[in-house]
Amino acid sequence: MTAFFDLPVRRIQTNGVEIAARIDGSGPPLLLLHGHPQTHAIWHRVWPELTRHRTCVAADLRGYGDSTKPPATPGHTAHSKREMAADMIGLMQALGHARFEVLAHDRGARVAHRLALDHAEAVSRMMLLDIAPTLDMYEGTTRAFAQAYFHWFWLIQPAPGPETMIEHDPVFYLRSVMGGRPGGLVHFSAEAMAEYERAARLPGWATGICEDYRASATVDLDHDRAGREQGERLRMPVRALWGERGAVGRNFDVLALWRAIAEDVSGKALPGAHYLAEECPDALLDEAAAFFGWR
Repeated sequence: MTAFFDLPVRRIQTNGVEIAARIDGSGPPLLLLHGHPQTHAIWHRVWPELTRHRTCVAADLRGYGDSTKPPATPGHTAHSKREMAADMIGLMQALGHARFEVLAHDRGARVAHRLALDHAEAVSRMMLLDIAPTLDMYEGTTRAFAQAYFHWFWLIQPAPGPETMIEHDPVFYLRSVMGGRPGGLVHFSAEAMAEYERAARLPGWATGICEDYRASATVDLDHDRAGREQGERLRMPVRALWGERGAVGRNFDVLALWRAIAEDVSGKALPGAHYLAEECPDALLDEAAAFFGWR
């Protein structure tokens, strides 16, 4: 297998945007989705083992990395998780994968949640890292959660306020968010940090991340509420993992919230805070091997 950072980044047209991805490995297809404020490079430490057992597609979400960064739209619909999920189903279909597994972190896990609802026939099983359902997190917000996840409430403020401040020094913003978690920046390799910083400097990045969060606080909640009213549920196996030192498990009953909207849920805390693929890659790989079934 080719080393992660030596792989070329492919660009695939789908759903009116261009999605950037690295692809390698053999076996059943596995879609990997990153979170904020990173890129698909979050998977570099687990990539060698994953690609021994799966054909891995690590993609940048729209608005992030080297994928298209659409302008803001009324109602934030261009950055809804429904549109992001449509990007990913189109990407996988373009690569010849009608049905696949999903491993997703943070914002990417929110996209995966919507993907598995809107395109249930395509997702065989999914592992979600360090999130509870978006609707429940907003409705269950406490002072402690708001302090730990201040960016949820700052990024959704009207444009161009947050964008202007981020664009003044995007690397400072990125480092402050990532370094503000337990453990600081020690978990991130120099090569990965260089990639995250490069991506943060790209035109449109600040708009992309703000619109992602604005969508999650508006149109995405509308979609989630409507789906629940209609009895929408996840029917594939779901494995939820969270950081034992992180804010998600400290502020929410992660398994109970997922079990309320899914039929087959298991999970546990891992020895990390939030960026599990980089903080505790061996523990994550053990979980992936058991859940996806190559061990």
